[in-house]
Amino acid sequence: MLEFFLPHAVLKAKPNLESRIRTLERDWATVYDMFSGKDNSSFGWDEHRQMVVAEDAVWNSYISERCSNNCRYC
Repeated sequence: MLEFFLPHAVLKAKPNLESRIRTLERDWATVYDMFSGKDNSSFGWDEHRQMVVAEDAVWNSYISERCSNNCRYC
């Protein structure tokens, strides 16, 4: 469909969409693990700000247990 509307543009939507879907799946898995994982009852959801909340000690513990040198958020 992009080729029809923009015939001379070299846009490749499929690889970009697949990459974005992989990113969203990885991010969803991280948030799901925060809420349903073992010993993670300290995480909560702030409905007003639409984000995961926890105290600093809980975040530090979570990060130190799960992140290695190649973690993109560390």
